[in-house]
Amino acid sequence: MASEAATPLTPSADPTRIHNIGYRSYDGPRLGRAYARRSLFSQSLRGAYGLGRSAKSKVLPMILLGVMCLVAAIIVAVAVATPSTDLLLTYTRYAIVMQAVIGLYLASQAPQSVSRDLRFKTVPLYFSRPIERVDYVLAKYAAMASALFILTALPLVILYAGALLAKFDFADQTKGFAQGLVSVALLSLLFGGLGLVMAALTPRRGFGVAAVIAVLTISYGAVSTVQAIAWNQGSTAGASAVEWLGLFSPITLIDGVQTAFLGAATSFPGGDGPSAGVGAVYVLVVIGLILGSYAVLMRRYRKVGL
Repeated sequence: MASEAATPLTPSADPTRIHNIGYRSYDGPRLGRAYARRSLFSQSLRGAYGLGRSAKSKVLPMILLGVMCLVAAIIVAVAVATPSTDLLLTYTRYAIVMQAVIGLYLASQAPQSVSRDLRFKTVPLYFSRPIERVDYVLAKYAAMASALFILTALPLVILYAGALLAKFDFADQTKGFAQGLVSVALLSLLFGGLGLVMAALTPRRGFGVAAVIAVLTISYGAVSTVQAIAWNQGSTAGASAVEWLGLFSPITLIDGVQTAFLGAATSFPGGDGPSAGVGAVYVLVVIGLILGSYAVLMRRYRKVGL
């Protein structure tokens, strides 16, 4: 039987296609490292308050910010409604009294800032061009410190506005407000660095939360207890020990610095904070912890980048 002749392929039946999908080289502006660093900073700062994230992510940071502002508003209401001549809580004392709220905020937001990148191994993607390791660390550190500064400075603005509405002495209130801003700026840098270091040591967010709470809460409780015991000894050595023991907790470090140099009242037993000489040591320790936190983060992300 004769074989059936093969039917030649018509152009329409040919499966081969050549498509022009319009690949072109990028000819737009090259924004570079500075733009990438600013973008990472702004996104991290927005994320610290749940902006740009799910509704559930906004609940806790906004509640904590609301609590910080609500207490300040109550103090202002009392100052306006009563014939007082000063605020119930001074500007430099506000963050010290509200330390539990600040610690809870840091424990919830520091891990979300860095732990997810570590857990899902997306950090090396940041280190491809143009951003580098130092840009990542600086952006995350600055964002966390800025978020804490917003949390702690906004209530001070409310207190200041309320004090002026109550017609308290303008010069005294302005001086106290400026001192309060310096105090919370230092607190934000210190707490932000410590929180990020503890969060960056583990990709597990739960471990990071527990570590931040433990360091802030346990250290303050232990230092306060030992200070009280030393003060109750009623000796000169005990009073001197109270000053030096404050070096071992982040919140007492800030308390000691503002007492020694900003004229703030202290929560140390006996009502006497560190002297100017000991206060200089407090400042050196705070600066050392801030720089040390940055150095630890740089070392941590050197390994992650590989």
